[in-house]
Formats: sequence, structure tokens, C-alpha cells
Amino acid sequence: QVQLVESGGGLVQPGGSLRLSCVASGSIFDINAMAWYRQAPGEQRELVASITGDGRLNYADSVKGRFTISRDNGKNTVYLQMNSLKPEDTAVYYCFDMWYDTWGQGTQVTVSS
Repeated sequence: QVQLVESGGGLVQPGGSLRLSCVASGSIFDINAMAWYRQAPGEQRELVASITGDGRLNYADSVKGRFTISRDNGKNTVYLQMNSLKPEDTAVYYCFDMWYDTWGQGTQVTVSS
């Protein structure tokens, strides 16, 4: 059974940074494409960034140049480094295993002064 556990969310001021982590268990992690999604109140869940097993990257236009997705296959972990955060980045962020179609429980990110 595949499980994903996110951490690293919190409250940060505009312009600040956070790093989210997602640890996977129960899967052949190093070949799986992984992604981060987010969902703001009253909005649909949207793709933020994805990374394939061989390191190909994809970003939403709204986060290009500010967010960086990466992975450490030795630690079964995918990261989302978020810089220059804006109030509109406030959302619950979810990790998603694209091969096993599995979601994490989500971590709240709030950007506010």
C-alpha cells in the first residue's frame, strides 16, 4: 500500500520561503512521476509542479521562477521549494504519486502579513 506524508507547511509573510517535503512508502519510488497540487478555499485543485522518474520538470505558469520541485530517490522524498511567496499561494498543498494515483493528506500553506 502506497502512502505519502507531507510536511513543511505553515504561516509565512509575503516574500518569504517554505520547503515542503513528501515522503513515500510502499512504492518503487525512483521510477514514479510525482507532483505537487494545491487547493485554495472554494477553488479547484490545481497542478503546481511535477517531476518524472528521470527528472523532467513541469511547472504551472503562476509559480515558474519562484518554486522548484526536486526529488531524492535515496530518501523516497520529493520536495517543493517555494520562494517569493504571495498571498495567492495560500492553499492546502498535496503530494501526488502519478503512477499509483495516490494522494497525501495535505499540508496548509498560509501567506499573510
